[in-house]
Amino acid sequence: MNKKLIVAIDGPSGAGKSTLSKALASQLGYLNIDTGAMYRSVALVAHQRNIDLQDSPALKSLCADLSIEFIQEADSERVFANGMDVTSAIRSPQISLLTSQVAACKEVRDAMVKMQRQMGERGGVVLEGRDIGTVVFPDAEVKFFLSATAEERGKRRYEELRAKGMAVNLQQTINEVVARDAADSERTHAPLVQAGDAVVIDSTKLTIDEVLKKMLDVVKFREKNRA
Repeated sequence: MNKKLIVAIDGPSGAGKSTLSKALASQLGYLNIDTGAMYRSVALVAHQRNIDLQDSPALKSLCADLSIEFIQEADSERVFANGMDVTSAIRSPQISLLTSQVAACKEVRDAMVKMQRQMGERGGVVLEGRDIGTVVFPDAEVKFFLSATAEERGKRRYEELRAKGMAVNLQQTINEVVARDAADSERTHAPLVQAGDAVVIDSTKLTIDEVLKKMLDVVKFREKNRA
């Protein structure tokens, strides 16, 4: 029986990481861990408690008492923070922008990385985020870096929000993606960086199924040929 691996998926906002992580985990029979949802949960709870996002001690205290759980359902995955279903709330444009500020806090990143390592240390997991292959699991057996143009990622985000009935502006959504890219790449702690040994896939002109096939081929090859 082939040993189940640790699969790391990194890339900028809107590159399809969340959708592909879930699909890949489902195909492989692995556990999907949406690390971005974990940071979004911190941002949401901090916002609800009116915590200053520059107050590192307050954010550290929040993380110390925060429980995050992923519940797999038949055709979806729900996120719970301290027992509260936050699946939809953490995806709002406001929380998306606040998340970059929260993720820039070293205390928050340290707490989340510790939680992520505990969740994935035994293998058989797919984790997606911005520093999985470089910081959280630098020795992951499989690393992917998903990318797409900012315009394409903005369009995808725009359509996603519109489908949820939210009133959004296309150009503003694209601008927010660009702003998120800058914040993620320029932050001091664990910035978005492509791992040197990552398999890079540009999804700008590819369908989800086409990208998924490429990823499955890589993982199955690594499983089969793992010593």
